[in-house]
Amino acid sequence: MELAHSLLLNEEASSQLGEVQKAEFIFEWLRYLEKLLLATNRGDVREKQKTLVEQLLSLLNSSPGPPTRKLLAQNLAILYSVGDTFSVYETIDKCNDLIRSKDDSPSYLPTKLAAVVCLGSLYKKLGRILANGFTDTVGNILKAMKSAESQGRYEIMLSLQSILTGLGAAAAPCHRDVYKAARSCLTDRSMAVRCAAAKCLLELQNEAIFMWSTDLDSVATLCFKSFEGSNYDVRISVSKLLGTVLAKALIAKHPGPAASRQSARRVSLEEVLELLGAGFLRGSSGFLRASGDMLKGSSSVSRDVRVGVTQAYVVFVSTLGGSWLEKNLAVFLSHILSLVSQSNPKATQTQIDAVCCRRCVSFILRATLGGLLGEKAQIAAAREICQAVWKLKRVMDAVLSDGNLETRLSSTDVAATQHMLVCALQELGNLIYSLGTTAAPLLQDSSTGLLDSVISVVLHPSISVRLAAAWCLHCIAVALPSYLTPLLDRCLERLSVLKSSPEAVTGFSFAVAALLGAVTHCPLGIPHGKGKIIMALAEDLLCSAAQNSRLSLQRTQAGWLLIAALMTLGPAVVSHHLARVLLLWKCVFPVSPKDLETEKSRGDSFTWQVTLEGRAGALCAIKSFISHCGDLLTEEVIQRLLPPLPRAVDLLTQLSSILKTYGSSLKTPSIVYRQRLYDLLILLPPETYKENVCAVLKELAAELTAPDIQAAAATCLLPALCHPDDLLIVSPLLQETDHRFIEEQLLLGNGIACGSLEYDPYSIYEKDVEGDSVPKPLPPALSVISSASKLFGVVCANVDEAQSVPILEQLLNSIKHTKGARQQTVQLHVVSAISNLLKYVAGSKQSLGPEVRRLVLTLVLGALESPNSLLRCAASEAWARLAQVVDDGAFTAGLAQVSFDKLKSARDVVTRTGHSLALGSLHRYLGGIGPQHLSSCIGVLHTLCQDSTSPDVQTWALHSLSLTIDSAGALYHVHVGSTLSLIVMLLLNVPPTHAQVHQSLGRCLNALITTLGPELQGNNTSVSALRTSCLLGCAVMQDHPGCLVQAQAISCLQQLHMFAPQHVNLSSLVSCLCVNLCSPYLLLRRAVLACLRQLVQREAAEVSEHAAMLARDGRDPAADANLREVGLEGALLALLDRETDESLCRDIRETLHHMLTSMAVEKLSLWLKLCKDVLAASADFTAVTCVDTMQEEEGDRGDDASVLTRGDDKPHPFSNPRWATRVFAADCVCRIINQCEDANSAHFDIALAQEMKKRDSRNDFLVLHLADLIRMAFMAATDHSDQLRLSGLDTLLVVIRRFADIAEPEFPGHVILEQYQANVGAALRPAFTSETPPDITAKACQVCSAWIASGVVSDLSDLRRVHQLLVSSLTKIQAGKEALSQLYSESASTMEILAVLRAWAEVYIIAVQRHKNPKQTLRTTINSEDSVKSGSPSAASLLDLVCTDLATLSRLWLAALQDFALLTLPAEFASQLPVEGGAFYTAETSRNAKPHYHSSWALILHAAALWLTSTGFADPDEGGANLSRPVTPTSMCQGSSSSGAAVKSPEDVYTDRFHLILGVSVEFLCSLRSDASLESITACLHALQALLDVPWPRSRIGSDQDLGIELLNVLHRVILTRESPAIQLASLEVVRQIICAAQEHVKEKRRSAEVDDGASEKETLPEFGEGKDTGGLVPGKSLVFATLELCVCILVRQLPELNPKLTGGPGAKASKPKALPEEGSRLVAAALLILAELPTVCSPEGSISILPTVLYLAIGVLRETAVRLPGGQISSTVTASLQALKTILTSPMAMAEKSHEAWTSLLQSALATVLDCWNPVDGAPQELDDVSLLTAITVFILSTSPEVTTVPCLQNRCIEKFKAALESKDTVVQMKTCQLLHSIFQYPKPAVSYPYIYSLASSIVEKLQEIDRRKPEDATELQLCQEGIKLLEALVSIAEEEHRSRLVACLLPILISFLLDENALGSATSVTRSLHDFALQNLMQIGPRYSSVFKKVMASSPALKARLEAAVKGNQESVRGDPPSKQAKNLARNSSIQLKTNFL
Repeated sequence: MELAHSLLLNEEASSQLGEVQKAEFIFEWLRYLEKLLLATNRGDVREKQKTLVEQLLSLLNSSPGPPTRKLLAQNLAILYSVGDTFSVYETIDKCNDLIRSKDDSPSYLPTKLAAVVCLGSLYKKLGRILANGFTDTVGNILKAMKSAESQGRYEIMLSLQSILTGLGAAAAPCHRDVYKAARSCLTDRSMAVRCAAAKCLLELQNEAIFMWSTDLDSVATLCFKSFEGSNYDVRISVSKLLGTVLAKALIAKHPGPAASRQSARRVSLEEVLELLGAGFLRGSSGFLRASGDMLKGSSSVSRDVRVGVTQAYVVFVSTLGGSWLEKNLAVFLSHILSLVSQSNPKATQTQIDAVCCRRCVSFILRATLGGLLGEKAQIAAAREICQAVWKLKRVMDAVLSDGNLETRLSSTDVAATQHMLVCALQELGNLIYSLGTTAAPLLQDSSTGLLDSVISVVLHPSISVRLAAAWCLHCIAVALPSYLTPLLDRCLERLSVLKSSPEAVTGFSFAVAALLGAVTHCPLGIPHGKGKIIMALAEDLLCSAAQNSRLSLQRTQAGWLLIAALMTLGPAVVSHHLARVLLLWKCVFPVSPKDLETEKSRGDSFTWQVTLEGRAGALCAIKSFISHCGDLLTEEVIQRLLPPLPRAVDLLTQLSSILKTYGSSLKTPSIVYRQRLYDLLILLPPETYKENVCAVLKELAAELTAPDIQAAAATCLLPALCHPDDLLIVSPLLQETDHRFIEEQLLLGNGIACGSLEYDPYSIYEKDVEGDSVPKPLPPALSVISSASKLFGVVCANVDEAQSVPILEQLLNSIKHTKGARQQTVQLHVVSAISNLLKYVAGSKQSLGPEVRRLVLTLVLGALESPNSLLRCAASEAWARLAQVVDDGAFTAGLAQVSFDKLKSARDVVTRTGHSLALGSLHRYLGGIGPQHLSSCIGVLHTLCQDSTSPDVQTWALHSLSLTIDSAGALYHVHVGSTLSLIVMLLLNVPPTHAQVHQSLGRCLNALITTLGPELQGNNTSVSALRTSCLLGCAVMQDHPGCLVQAQAISCLQQLHMFAPQHVNLSSLVSCLCVNLCSPYLLLRRAVLACLRQLVQREAAEVSEHAAMLARDGRDPAADANLREVGLEGALLALLDRETDESLCRDIRETLHHMLTSMAVEKLSLWLKLCKDVLAASADFTAVTCVDTMQEEEGDRGDDASVLTRGDDKPHPFSNPRWATRVFAADCVCRIINQCEDANSAHFDIALAQEMKKRDSRNDFLVLHLADLIRMAFMAATDHSDQLRLSGLDTLLVVIRRFADIAEPEFPGHVILEQYQANVGAALRPAFTSETPPDITAKACQVCSAWIASGVVSDLSDLRRVHQLLVSSLTKIQAGKEALSQLYSESASTMEILAVLRAWAEVYIIAVQRHKNPKQTLRTTINSEDSVKSGSPSAASLLDLVCTDLATLSRLWLAALQDFALLTLPAEFASQLPVEGGAFYTAETSRNAKPHYHSSWALILHAAALWLTSTGFADPDEGGANLSRPVTPTSMCQGSSSSGAAVKSPEDVYTDRFHLILGVSVEFLCSLRSDASLESITACLHALQALLDVPWPRSRIGSDQDLGIELLNVLHRVILTRESPAIQLASLEVVRQIICAAQEHVKEKRRSAEVDDGASEKETLPEFGEGKDTGGLVPGKSLVFATLELCVCILVRQLPELNPKLTGGPGAKASKPKALPEEGSRLVAAALLILAELPTVCSPEGSISILPTVLYLAIGVLRETAVRLPGGQISSTVTASLQALKTILTSPMAMAEKSHEAWTSLLQSALATVLDCWNPVDGAPQELDDVSLLTAITVFILSTSPEVTTVPCLQNRCIEKFKAALESKDTVVQMKTCQLLHSIFQYPKPAVSYPYIYSLASSIVEKLQEIDRRKPEDATELQLCQEGIKLLEALVSIAEEEHRSRLVACLLPILISFLLDENALGSATSVTRSLHDFALQNLMQIGPRYSSVFKKVMASSPALKARLEAAVKGNQESVRGDPPSKQAKNLARNSSIQLKTNFL
């Protein structure tokens, strides 16, 4: 293929190729040439132009296929436009000659067609250059058309369209001729020709004025004719033409006086609408024919004309636009409604016609009012409709109030208004539904009286109107949940008042049922008590039905309807009424068969009608119960449900005889009864009615083959039984389109009605309604067959073969014995029943007996050859399912063989299509039918694919082939090459008019690409050839005019891009996607978005860039105009706003999310601007401006105030976005903030952001857009739409949380959010008004608490504004669950109450925290004066703010926790729960309330614990006055016992509260779910900490050991299951407090025992503490053991080397010590501190048991973490370890007489272990830090009793270690050693200190003398000197008198040697100068203290004396001269790096 990439065709290469390859080669060359010509410079093109033209013309003569001829023509045109145009007329003549040629042979046809296409292309490209000879060309083409066949006519029309495009107004001379030709083609036999003619005329009307002036009527009539017998494409094209021409006629600017006078007449809107109306009502017939038809009384308008005209209406209005519609709304609306009014009886003369016309009218209204208008205009439209409803109501009232009873209710008058009302009410409902809560102002407007108008027509005499009004109320309730309860109340009240009016009973029962159906769509629900009222009313209606025969029927129906609708409220409501419902159910059927017999003999037609209605209603209610309350179906309930069933089946069998007796008036009730019974039986398990199975089966067989079936409802029954992919090939009408709502009626055929609500009123409460359209149940006659065939599948599979075989034989015979249309109908019913049987058997894994198998096979085989294509499709599906059920290779092979044989012999289309699909289905269901069959199957299908005589056969065979490829998988690889070349050959040759063949080809290509998969990336020749063929196939389909073929092309390219992305040209793919974004074809838009979604997951930036380039080039006018303005992202947002298809919207959202994720940070401004434009486009500007005025003065931050004052100078891409789009934009803002979090930190640091922005202006950071973020959140939070308000509050919350900590660089001590407090307050205020729904108030409370807690505002008066909002909501909820709004369910008020309490809890927790450590409120370092002003007072004052309400809050918090505790009890305690519910929930709604408690309990728990702590468990009756005063433990016990037993003593109250907090915490912590949030766990642990902060709860825990152990076990589990260090630290803090409590308890017991027993009997004192006398600790019963387990768990997790099991015993090879991270160190430290406290909780014997473990762990941590740090510092873990050792060594247990001895030996062992740390392991010295180990030894020496460390062997080893350290090469180690020895030397007991002095003093003196000799060089040596001197001074002070003089004599020379004389002093370094100062200072102190010795030494050494004097003198000089350098002073002060020796 590379050879094809040249300017000239490589003829040599192409001549060597085969037929198919050559065609591919030429196509590839033409594709390449098209790009090349545009890129090559003109000179080069002109050089080779002659050759090129010859090559192209020679190709023209070689019969090119459709895609090739199109490309060829384009290339010729480009060549002439780029090169010279000399020979262009020659080329045109050649083409004309080819067209004139008399050769009519099929082989010559492609050349003729190519010539036609070339002419079109040349004229289109070159336009007026060719204007002079065009008349001949057009004449020639038109002449050729007379003899052309359909392909020729198709191409000629398109060619004429191109010529008209190119020539524009210059083509005027030929306009009439073209118009005549196109007229005839517009009613052509071929649909493709009609489409082409419509396109041609659409082009013509741009210039041909007569089309929309003089000839307007005839154009309209012509279009109506064209709609007759049309398909979907024709309707789309012709309606576009008609709508555009009419719109043009209305708005065109008429030419000047030169033009003919006729055309100057302006067409009025009324005339245009009259024209369309005529088409809608009378179709394409002229006046005469229509009047003739009227006389005959037959309806003349075919459905396709009506549907076509409907689409034309929509095009007409869309062309004129939304603003035109707003202006002309009243006229338009009254015209559209008049289409179904009494003035046009033809449209509604039968029920079927009426339903179809109403559908069309609804569609027009939905597409125009719903699709074109913004929300404000929609509100105006709703008002307009409301007026119309009032008008019609008045007409009706006038008729009804007419006194003459004879004329009163003539049916024509009722009919007169009913259809108009139905359409108006449905559209009103839809409008309000789509407006959502933004429609609130409309309903509040009393002048419109919308609700009154709807409710007033609930009483209309026509049932359709009553249902439509009920449905309208349903829509209002779903859109505005706050109206649900009031509407329900109003309807129930009317129903009970107007019980004696039949219309009111049915009308208001419909309304109540519809409103109950709305409850499932409203999360806030309705009050629980409504169920009781409805149930009582329903019972009343059923009981009173018999009292008045005029009302019997209506009351019965209403009663059961209410019960059925009540069931949708779910188990929580229904469980209370179940017993009564079951009783009614039992009473409605006779008790025994005998009763049924007596019933038959009594009664008349009317009583039977009522009876059947009642029983059908009861069946429906029970069905509703089973569907919606599955949880209540216990064994017991099922047993009570079953008894009436046999009677219901008996009645079913008797129905035919009852019908015979009482006449046909019972026909419809009996059909409804049968359907209801079937529907119920389908839901029940078959074993529940096993006694009646045979009877039911017989009835079903009779039903399916009944003699009176008229309608063949193939399209109702079969689509559900076919595979969705197969349906597209069977009937293009079944595909999903935007016009599905009206196209459906064409599927059903003229005799059958579309679905409509009046056919089944019970469907009004069902919830599975797609989108916002009304439920559309089919007529009973159709739906009964559908139910029967479903039930047949279930029943037939559950009877014995003996019973099922006769039934199947009966079905087979009934097909044989009927003829014609009836036979087809019966066959259809039977096949659908058989398909259901096979589906059920396959699903339930059953099997079929051999005889049943044979009969099923016969039935299906007959259907496979039925003329009905849908039937064949369903049969092929059943054929494959049969094979799947039998599951036997031989059987499957047999089936395949049957199909092979048929396909080889049969020649008719029906057999070939049916059996080819059967083969494909077999592959689909069985994953292939064996490799041996695969080849033969492919061979057969390949042959069928090439049958060019029948496009149908090709389509079905190709579809089947695609299924085969899909299921064969890797087995297909052998056949890929041949199939691919076949596909490409067909793509290049099948005419474009056969779009279905191309679609199937696309499906095959897609399957092949999937099969090849990632192999497509390969580079060898065979793979690249396959890949090129795939790409070429995609290119052919992309160029195809059919949209659905283009959709296939896009999905193929999507697959290719997935497997071989580098080979797909992204820019051309993206441009193709952008062009089709707004295609009128739904499936094409879906394909585009599915592809885009995949592309942006990998390469969002590239896709966006390509789209932007496409918009910039602007070459393609078809691309969306939005692309230019707002890029692909904006275009997608605009599409999301217009689009109604749910799956498409989902794809758009996902695509935008992917783009946002990958690009939001880079294109921050673009994304924020998009979101802002969407949110601001419809914001209520007045609200925004009032808040923003204060900010605009702040300078450059308000630079985008333009949003608020935007002039409407240019149309905005988002003119009126719907609320859903605005919600999406608000969510995007939150996503953008989250994306920025993971990016550069400058996004949240204003100083850094401004600095980086200065460096490079292209930098963009989120913090610079803070004003925009606040403004967007504000606009959203104050909108009319509730959903948007929630999103806005969410956004505000995110902004507060992310930006609260960012300091304001210009005003230190302030944060940047501070300036927006007015906006935040204004955004929150509306959420606290009385009419706000609870979910918004709840969310606003959360934002309030976040705002107060964030600390942004520290000024009390500013805080009060937001605080006041919380106070108001607190006042509102204090009254408890009853006082809150009765509009929603009780759980909604629970949600609101808990949200308020949670918010207060959060504020209180923060206030307490700040009160404890006020510094936290300030985020930046501030001068101390500032902190006094703004720091502490704010915190205290926040607490003061909260304290005023604490009394109330604490009560409510404890009540909420009590509720939560009750609700978390397991199910078996349900009986113990309070009957009326808790404080904030009712018993009935407890299930719905649980989630609200779960989301808020944790913070409430923490707050309650803090409050209890602050009051120290104060007297509960003290009220709020003293709550902030801490209470001492003694005052806690002053109970008021005198008040009698009813009042709890304070002790009991404390105990209850204590157990409540503890119980809730433990329950939560011990069963942590994986989804438990970290916040909840942390809050829970903090609550426990707070609780144990005060003495009383500690005393409880201390005294109740089991409680402590349980708590420890729970905490242990938390630590094991949660990795978060914060949670583990918090848990350890609680453990510490528990141990502390235990210590206090043991101390208290010891103290009281000593006091009680007196000191005399000390010996007999019992042992307190764990371990008692034995020292044994029992696991599970021991607090200490539990603590040990927990601490070991923490330590071993951080330091696995501590576990002897892991390291293989204590003596194993030691690892290198390691430094732990900060968090790990803190955990280890906390655990060690807890361990160190354990011995004090034990008895002396117990302490001996645990001491080895504790010491092992403490020393282990020391050993594992003693890392050398610079400057001799000690790591934090070592510090903790030393601290722990000190605590253990100083424990009183060490001295207790019973344990002293054991402790001493254990402590000696421990010291030995520490000393062993220096020992080399495996010959290698350990790398431990000497300072850490020496410090540990020092701790032992100083903290234990002397007998531990004075053992000679230990003491000597210790001395050796110190000696070695003093001789270390590391000065720091020496210095630290001196510091440690300093403390040892000063130890008071000589037995300990003297040995060290004797051994080490001399070394120190030597050390000092050595330093003196070489003078110290750096600060460390200086410090060493100083420490050495201090040490000697210490020795001097300890020494006894007689030795002291010798020591002083040693010290003085050393000190004097460090002095400098005045000369040396000037040149001294800072170190020596510091040493001089230090020595001089010490001498000054020693001199006076030991004066005698001093004098003696001075006397004995004159040199020393002289040096001292010189130094003193020099020092005085320097003091006088200049003060000593500060540096030296500082050095001396700072150089002693203080060791943390707080443990010494």
